[in-house]
Amino acid sequence: MNFSYEINPQSIEKDSFRQIRSLTNLTSFSQDEQQVVMRIVHSMGLPDVADSVRFSRHACQSGREALSKNCTILCDVEMVKQGITKRMIEKEPLCFLNDSRTPELAKERGETRSMSALTLWEPVLEGSVVVIGNAPTALFRLLEMIQQGAAKPALIIGMPVGFVGAAESKDALWQAHESLGIECITLLGRWGGSAVTSASCNALLRCNLGEYY
Repeated sequence: MNFSYEINPQSIEKDSFRQIRSLTNLTSFSQDEQQVVMRIVHSMGLPDVADSVRFSRHACQSGREALSKNCTILCDVEMVKQGITKRMIEKEPLCFLNDSRTPELAKERGETRSMSALTLWEPVLEGSVVVIGNAPTALFRLLEMIQQGAAKPALIIGMPVGFVGAAESKDALWQAHESLGIECITLLGRWGGSAVTSASCNALLRCNLGEYY
């Protein structure tokens, strides 16, 4: 049996985004927002997911400016960290989930490791880009920290996936971002995950490099 399929990576990517543009309603988004939305659609294969993406007023601008200055990128899990395209950044993103201090903190406090890991974010949180794609408890904890006076990141990309707390954590982010004075990008509902979250960060990095579709 002979299979006929495209093998050129540039052609595959170009045609993918041509189809995404034709299938996705992007009219309400700015140029940079469109790039993020298309990367989310590309990661999930679902054009309709665009209706659930939310951007705070200056989210893309704030995120791009921070990333252009080689800011710290903070990730909730290793899968998100590994999804950040390394050719577009100068320093390794940080993830403290597997730090030797995190399990003991979680045990002492009776909470998830994802929550306790955020304690180790505090020295580098200010002006960072936060990328949360797996743990709703991490997003809730981050909001609590900021509410209690912790330094503010330049941008929170909050897209945890799942059934327990995922939709609620993203709704909390969206409802609280103005009162907390934070910029955010989120994907409402149960959808999300490591791939779409890192892809959203990568979209902003691509914009800084002038790579638009």
